[in-house]
Amino acid sequence: MMPRIDGLEVCRRVRARSTVPIIMLTAKTEEIDKVVGLELGADDYITKPFSVREFRSRVKAALRRASMGRPGEDDSVLETLDLQINPSRRSARIRGAEVALTFVEFELLVGLASAPGRVWTREQLLTRVWGDSSYRDPRTVDVHIRHLREKLERDPREPEYLFTVRGVGYRFRDADD
Repeated sequence: MMPRIDGLEVCRRVRARSTVPIIMLTAKTEEIDKVVGLELGADDYITKPFSVREFRSRVKAALRRASMGRPGEDDSVLETLDLQINPSRRSARIRGAEVALTFVEFELLVGLASAPGRVWTREQLLTRVWGDSSYRDPRTVDVHIRHLREKLERDPREPEYLFTVRGVGYRFRDADD
């Protein structure tokens, strides 16, 4: 038993934000419990008692499936103007030169660039990069965007890639820009 919330709620919350493999390990053996768990996003559902050997095999299978990724998600390079972002290699190039980005800068850049034109609130970007961390100062996003602009833009005051949407957040350039 888990305190405060049950495993189904944890599964629902994690799946809402992530594609990380989820294996539910539970004493609930009814068919309806298994069906609900899988429908809420679990990749596998193991009931007690179970063998360690079976558990290891199921974990390996889930990790194998996760490492395959979704077609086009991690293998595709995001390109616009003279910026190339390769999520699977965690690399970015601007005007042909490799750009050294921190973990946070890279996560923000990939998040914004993967949905050109979409307006992201600071809160959405915080959740994307920091998850449910207790550190929740929205202005942190502004600082990291400023650093990204300094590294990517010819003139950070006149951005070509990372646009501010006043009072809301940020967006990445789209075909109409």
